[in-house]
Amino acid sequence: MTVDGPRSTTPDVVDVVALGESMVTFLPSVPGRLADVPSFDRAIGGAESNVACVLAAAGHTARWISRVGADGFGDHLVEAIGAYGVDVSAVRRDPGRPTGVYFRTAGDRATDAHEVAYYRAGSAASAMSVRNMDLDAIRSGRVLHLSGITPALSADCHALMRELTARRPGRPLVSFDVNHRPGLWRGDADGPRVLLDLARGADLVFVGEDEAWGLGGPEAVRAALPEPELLVVKQGATGATAFHGPHVTSVPALTVDVVAAVGAGDAFAAGFLSATLRGLPVRERLRHGHLMAAAALTAPGDLATPPARDHADRLAALDDGAWGRLRLGPGWTQAEARAEEEVRTP
Repeated sequence: MTVDGPRSTTPDVVDVVALGESMVTFLPSVPGRLADVPSFDRAIGGAESNVACVLAAAGHTARWISRVGADGFGDHLVEAIGAYGVDVSAVRRDPGRPTGVYFRTAGDRATDAHEVAYYRAGSAASAMSVRNMDLDAIRSGRVLHLSGITPALSADCHALMRELTARRPGRPLVSFDVNHRPGLWRGDADGPRVLLDLARGADLVFVGEDEAWGLGGPEAVRAALPEPELLVVKQGATGATAFHGPHVTSVPALTVDVVAAVGAGDAFAAGFLSATLRGLPVRERLRHGHLMAAAALTAPGDLATPPARDHADRLAALDDGAWGRLRLGPGWTQAEARAEEEVRTP
């Protein structure tokens, strides 16, 4: 699968449009329970805006579309995401609803000790609908990237997602990250079915093996989801498997010295989309996904500086043996850039 359609020849056309809620994130100054943390540092968090920020940092044109409150937190989100080079001109301000915020502990999200406190009910983004969003702007990219977080926010958001994943002539390539967050679907037993139905309307689907409707293994996921032209099943530390037509491609994950286990899924999607926009083979797309994920895992916070494109291309082109021997730690994305600068400096 390659991306057909218009390239970025005018300011109105971008490589990727990402639609979804972003929130102001408060990160703890020290480890421990939320009840014990004395202060927090402010950051930004949102699956779709994370993808847009990484793609913009990697040299692509990206547009983030959402709704935020007409408040200081909304100002911060728009300014911070725009600072990554993302086009935020289509973000709507809602004077009657607040910008969502959340607090989290410093621990790994996969452990029972991890806590997250969301304050997003009734947020500006939860009011996104077919009626109040600019559908032409949303469809103005070569790729439209969506996630399963949005339909959980409200009935209107769910209806908007159904509209955007409906198969119609002339639509952009639709990328959908399942991103099943059980906490968002609490009390709604239809959540998994909703996500499966939306995924069936996408062209490219990302799904973690641990969130794939209780199915056993990548092949079972593909059997349940045959419609997308390209399905990527993420298998954690094992790697990732892509199904494209009759072909199956698996690439093992890299060995990484993890600093913070957050943001890796969004970074993987951004790396895969970047390689897709460049028309690279599926094997290289998976490798670029792993490299972007490694950048996120070896840096604090949800967002990290991606490797330079030529650096990533060289690593993605390694033979299987050399790929398997790679071990990446903090600062690896900047190491080669520093070395090249030293060579240029007399």
